[in-house]
Amino acid sequence: MSTTRPIALAILTTALASPVLADEHQETIYLNPFAGFQLFDDARDLSETGTFGVGVEYRFLPRWAVEAVYSRAEADRKYAGGNSDFDEIRLDGTYYFAGPDTAWNPYVSLGAGNADFGNGPASIHTAGTNHEETRVNMGTGVRYNVSDSISLRGDLREFHGIDESTFDTMVSLGLSVAFSRTVGSPEPAPAPAPAPMPPADSDNDGVIDATDQCPNTPAGTSVDTLGCELDSDNDGVVNSADECPNTTAGATVDAKGCEGIVETVQTFSIQVQFPTNSSVIGDRYDDELRKVADALKANPETVVEVAGHTDSRGKASYNQWLSQRRAEAVAGRLTGKLGVDPDRVSAKGYGESEPVASNDTVDGRAQNRRVEARIQIRR
Repeated sequence: MSTTRPIALAILTTALASPVLADEHQETIYLNPFAGFQLFDDARDLSETGTFGVGVEYRFLPRWAVEAVYSRAEADRKYAGGNSDFDEIRLDGTYYFAGPDTAWNPYVSLGAGNADFGNGPASIHTAGTNHEETRVNMGTGVRYNVSDSISLRGDLREFHGIDESTFDTMVSLGLSVAFSRTVGSPEPAPAPAPAPMPPADSDNDGVIDATDQCPNTPAGTSVDTLGCELDSDNDGVVNSADECPNTTAGATVDAKGCEGIVETVQTFSIQVQFPTNSSVIGDRYDDELRKVADALKANPETVVEVAGHTDSRGKASYNQWLSQRRAEAVAGRLTGKLGVDPDRVSAKGYGESEPVASNDTVDGRAQNRRVEARIQIRR
């Protein structure tokens, strides 16, 4: 036997035992059983045959690996009777074009090993019962990572026999089992610098005490850059207390932000039912709404606010929007078909903010889904 096999084993042992000096990275050992089909050079006097083997691959860097491979076959003689055993051990170096964390890992490979052709001549030029030969190889293939531990590998490889100047080809498919570990230790992160103490903001409105001209604003209110609560319609009444948030600029308002004092003298509960998520109303409720119109005609000094309400299901913002649309639909019937002066009709959606019953029951939610006509007098 030639010295190639012990040399290959020594190289593999050295590669596996040598420490890799690098930053933190993943090392993987693959166990690579495979089955292939080998086409021998015609000069070998051997027929094409199935070849089986196993490799132990050490992937010491994300794109570099070394592999020790043992393969075996039993080939029929082409030009004479009988057959010949084939055994080979080789050592390959592999470069991957992608890291182990990606699904597809194409690669190229280069290696050398010792092939033993036993039980008869392995070459039409060589006599004897055994023949050993050094073969170098080049290959390419792809590894497909099914999971972190299981992968498939397809390989195409060309072998050159140095002694007889032969060329053999093998294609193979294998299943790999991976055993991985992370090596190296990263530099410890520096301790974070202590955070500076924030300036004092006693009322938690986002404006520090040093510049806060309204130091006791209620929690959660929107404030300006001076820390004072907003007054969106500039009527002198802050938003949280303004019951009429869209008064005309320059108008005289009361403490609630409304023009004049409003007194509700009568409330009609209008039995209007809308389709789900709809604000469409037809003429089927005109008899109900005519009561409101008659009350306004009998009392010329009055106005009406059509108030829409919902239950608490769904988002509050959506309920507010839907109640406003429904109130406007009812107001539109009053000012349209029923002929009420539009200056005497307003519509306001209250959403889920004014329940008259519990929202925890079906009956209670039904009572809360209502439209009211509030007959009012401004004094």
